[in-house]
Amino acid sequence: MFEPGIIQGRSIGEAELAQVRAILSGYPDWSRRRVSQHLAAIWDWRNPAGQLKDMAARTLLLKLEHRGWIELPARRQLPNNRMGRKSMVPRVPFPEATAVNLTLDSLLPLALNEISGQKLREQRILFESLLQHHHYLGHRGSVGENLQYLVSDRRGHPLACVLFGAPAWQCKVRDQHIGWDAPTRQRHLGYVANNTRFLILPWARVPHLASHVLGRIAQQLSEDWRRKYGHPIHLLETFVDTSRFKGTCYRAANWRHVGLTTGRTRQNKSHVSQAPPKAVWLYPLAPDYRQALCSS
Repeated sequence: MFEPGIIQGRSIGEAELAQVRAILSGYPDWSRRRVSQHLAAIWDWRNPAGQLKDMAARTLLLKLEHRGWIELPARRQLPNNRMGRKSMVPRVPFPEATAVNLTLDSLLPLALNEISGQKLREQRILFESLLQHHHYLGHRGSVGENLQYLVSDRRGHPLACVLFGAPAWQCKVRDQHIGWDAPTRQRHLGYVANNTRFLILPWARVPHLASHVLGRIAQQLSEDWRRKYGHPIHLLETFVDTSRFKGTCYRAANWRHVGLTTGRTRQNKSHVSQAPPKAVWLYPLAPDYRQALCSS
């Protein structure tokens, strides 16, 4: 039975569902990709830079199918994205004595290269390899709006990988801290970015390196995001697994600890915790961030 609601950040009611069903029945020979592109176009579903949100439309269609409300055409090929090529990412050789037990001053100035652009394929492969092989959560590729920072010392040796992407759809302590309601959150969630991966490479045992990197990125991230996607970022968030980490580098970089998550995952529709609670840390990028995120 169909239930109207918010799916993939859009309000989906009977009219929207009927529109999707009309496309599927009217063009049965279309691929899933063409359906999602057409849906994004007729809804004028775009990011602030004016680009059609084709992937968001495709994810919405998959969610509608998963709930039994539509039937998509058969998949014609495996998704052409980096997630499908995960096993092909090569392991980067462990460097010998690179930046081991050095002081931060001896490595400065650091190079913070945002490498998500299409022309930086070799650097993206390096970035993905480092995360895949050295981060405890691994890495399955980046989708949606994101920035990828490959941090190197003054000699060009890699020291860290930092990934920012989509924020959590809901987080009780974050939402209470900001002071927005559900409709306001839906309108302005794109102005929040989540630090989804932060890796100091195992050969970079350098005191104060992590907090220095966080501080440097905070100075340029909003402008980098505006340059790539056409809008700024007002607030950064991250979720720290307290069974593994204390969040010391975030505290040293002046992030604010605002509480713990409930332990529910993004896909969890019940009220039962499915993951250990995590510490929620926030970093405002503008002094009036609450006003900006709560504006009408």
